[in-house]
Amino acid sequence: MKAATLSVVLLTHTPKPEKVVAAAARLCYAPIGAADLIEEMAHEEVVSLLKTILKSGHLSVCEHAYFTFAIEGISRACSHQLVRHRVASYSQQSQRYVKLSKPPMVIPPAITARPELAADFIASTESAYADYQDLLKAGLEAEDARYLLPQAVETKIVVTMNARELLHFFTLRTCERAQWEIRGLAESMLKLVLPLAPTIFARVGPACVRGRCPEGKFYCKKPRKLTPEGLIEIEEKDWVYRGGVKT
Repeated sequence: MKAATLSVVLLTHTPKPEKVVAAAARLCYAPIGAADLIEEMAHEEVVSLLKTILKSGHLSVCEHAYFTFAIEGISRACSHQLVRHRVASYSQQSQRYVKLSKPPMVIPPAITARPELAADFIASTESAYADYQDLLKAGLEAEDARYLLPQAVETKIVVTMNARELLHFFTLRTCERAQWEIRGLAESMLKLVLPLAPTIFARVGPACVRGRCPEGKFYCKKPRKLTPEGLIEIEEKDWVYRGGVKT
């Protein structure tokens, strides 16, 4: 059995996303059109306006910037979590129409860390796949044979989200409370968009990045901060705490 490897590629995005968002915001109070505003607005004005927008919480203008990702190497369990984020567009590899041939499987680290469990896991998934192949050979349609496939089976999906939804997605899915697989996916996506819109995503990440953990008794005691390279864990004593729950 081949182990799946996560791959996230940014297929396309809004050109100059921060300038587009800033022009849309300025348009509400300007006598000229957005096309002229994009030409006139200096970088410093764009950054200043975006900071004001983000601080005020008037985030609707962030919906004008979109990002499209090609994602491979995630499990069906992970993709089910992903598509629960409703303000997005998804196109996923179909198990009804695609007959899978020795698909990679996602193995949880907690299982790979225990060789005796890993052996059982691999044997079970290989057995399920063999039974899947037997059903296909017996003439069953893939849409019915797929019911035998485990949630660990790899899937491929194209995802488009706007910047506002990404802000929400990163808050929830980079948090330690999120499951390890979708957390890794979210962090990979963040690394791709951060250089393209550094002001919009300047304080993105789990809630602790902005100084407040809302998880109450589930607080993980592993605060993080955002760097140009992505999220890193910091010492709890270095966490700048701004209210909420810290127990």
